[in-house]
Amino acid sequence: MKFLQAKFIKSAEMLGQCPESDLPEYPLLGRSNVGKSSFINGLANHKKLAKTSNTPGKTRLINFFDFSNQFMLADLPGYGYAKVSKEAQNRWQKYLEEYLLNRKQIKSLIQLIDARHDIQKNDLQMREWVKAYNLPVITVLTKMDYVAKSKVLNVVKKVENELGGLVLPFSAIDNRYNEKVFEFLNPEN
Repeated sequence: MKFLQAKFIKSAEMLGQCPESDLPEYPLLGRSNVGKSSFINGLANHKKLAKTSNTPGKTRLINFFDFSNQFMLADLPGYGYAKVSKEAQNRWQKYLEEYLLNRKQIKSLIQLIDARHDIQKNDLQMREWVKAYNLPVITVLTKMDYVAKSKVLNVVKKVENELGGLVLPFSAIDNRYNEKVFEFLNPEN
């Protein structure tokens, strides 16, 4: 199993604060506690690169991670839960929309869905927003280590039928799914 050297680059609240880069960039969309930070840590084989928390809504900025100068992952604040004011939520939404619609380096969005549960209403709303702007997106099913191996294919097929497009399984615990994710993120290698 290969791993790439990954490092934290910077945090940004809005588009103008994002790092200058020519690398392909992949923003991570998902509900709070879906496993965005664990996804980064699992690909990097580094348990503490991206901060994880049991408390939803901890990520409040866009956090950029460089993987061996080959691609960048952008950890976005989770949707669906945040103990902050409506004003702060509206500001986040404005800044995130500006970033997602105008950042030239974005190659594809990656929407993370918890494989243990049915697709949630706010996941569907996010996918509708992505489709409305015709943005490229794939789905990564997190927490596959909690799904019985005999049911993995059924879970993937169900999400493919509901959301369409490429659906990849992933587990931060079990690295057996990493190769397919790396093939998508870095097709030249």
